[in-house]
Amino acid sequence: MASIAYAGPEPDKDAKTMAMLAHLLGIFTGFIGALIIWLIKKDQNAFVADQAREALNFQITMIIGWAIAAVTSFFCIGAIIGLAIFVLNIVFCIMGALKANQGIAYRYPFNIRLIK
Repeated sequence: MASIAYAGPEPDKDAKTMAMLAHLLGIFTGFIGALIIWLIKKDQNAFVADQAREALNFQITMIIGWAIAAVTSFFCIGAIIGLAIFVLNIVFCIMGALKANQGIAYRYPFNIRLIK
């Protein structure tokens, strides 16, 4: 199911910064940073809410990936999957942060969108 991209007004500088933080905090705090930003800003700014929700869903997807890596570690491929998840998380979070800082709504290439 494809997610509808943000189509609201041009975000201001503060909104761009908060949206950027929602993506970047995923590298350091997992889903907690995006969750806090989404809960605080979801009713105040549509762009921040959209990007924080996207980042939150991506971090939930990464948790599922880590669980798969843990289970498959018994079959000697968990380390490879874990390394791939680690690198993809960093790369995609940075890409999301850069786009959000430009005021462009970023969509992760693969994402289980549980939070709507």
